[in-house]
Amino acid sequence: MQPPASFPQGVDDKVSFHRTELSLILSLYGRMVAAGEWRDYGISLLRDVAVFSVFRRTAEFPLYRIEKRPKLRSRQGQYAVIGMEGQVLKRGNDLRQVLRVLERKLIRVVE
Repeated sequence: MQPPASFPQGVDDKVSFHRTELSLILSLYGRMVAAGEWRDYGISLLRDVAVFSVFRRTAEFPLYRIEKRPKLRSRQGQYAVIGMEGQVLKRGNDLRQVLRVLERKLIRVVE
């Protein structure tokens, strides 16, 4: 009998998105792709932050970064949406509320 597989050293101490968090983010991502706004994404899992980056085209700077920083949970909020220039567009502890700043981009005037 083989012992259970273990993660390489250091993997378990990284911040990651939970399945429910990813579901919310990917739902928004799918709607933005359907609207022709976004085309690609990348996920980075680091020691202090998990980042979901969205791109208009592959291999360019991200349009937006959705960050999760658990250490800021009791201060400013663990979730943040950050724009291309580094400005914080929205921050808070409720991911659904934080993502609303990006959902407004889907609303357009139809002539």
